[in-house]
Amino acid sequence: MSNSKEALIQPDPWGELRAHTSARIALGRAGNSLPCSEVLRFGLAHAQARDAVHQALDADKLCVELRTTGFQPLVARSVACDRQTYLRRPDLGRRLHEECRAALEQAAHGSELAVVIADGLSAVAVQRHALPLLQALRARFTTEWASTPVVIVHQGRVAIGDEIGEALGARLVAVLIGERPGLSSPDSLGVYLTYQPRPGRMDSERNCISNIRPEGLAYEAAAHKLAYLFQAALRLRLSGVRLKEDSQGIE
Repeated sequence: MSNSKEALIQPDPWGELRAHTSARIALGRAGNSLPCSEVLRFGLAHAQARDAVHQALDADKLCVELRTTGFQPLVARSVACDRQTYLRRPDLGRRLHEECRAALEQAAHGSELAVVIADGLSAVAVQRHALPLLQALRARFTTEWASTPVVIVHQGRVAIGDEIGEALGARLVAVLIGERPGLSSPDSLGVYLTYQPRPGRMDSERNCISNIRPEGLAYEAAAHKLAYLFQAALRLRLSGVRLKEDSQGIE
């Protein structure tokens, strides 16, 4: 019986390409439909993407991991009081809670770089990839890492880094954030770089590197690009569309 079912499934002639991408290509067909196995895989991917949006960030665990590897994390939150509010009111995720701003201003010492780790739309991405990326970046970009603030933000969006960077008096802010999940990438991490962060900065004043994960842009490659952008931003005193990432390959 199993042999007869397998005979009904017509493989896609492009099947060999699946070894080179996680995109949904060369799925084959059974009659006029997809094979049952592919329908089930699609359902699983959809569930994983939904879970990634709603899953909470384990900030305590991430703090322990960061401290163990030599970073000095702080914890803050936006004015979005819970996950549902955060998803329905994107504007609230861009604003830092007043109590957190006051605490960060007290800790400010005018560092060259501030790192913000925000859950965004995929806490899974942050939980898995933020620390390995920071470790790779530390090996490539020279700064006072022992005193570089690393702020973990609950219910945060990209623009919250502007307010955090200003409160800390940092020249640069890098926001590591979980990107909107796709059906083949529920754990994609993005990094947004802004020179002289302050509220009101536009998206055109940022540089973005996205899809950081083992199946996408590898940690070392992302760290190489980030180190280049950091150095160029500090030298040219700008970020965004006027700052081009034209670094050579990894040495």
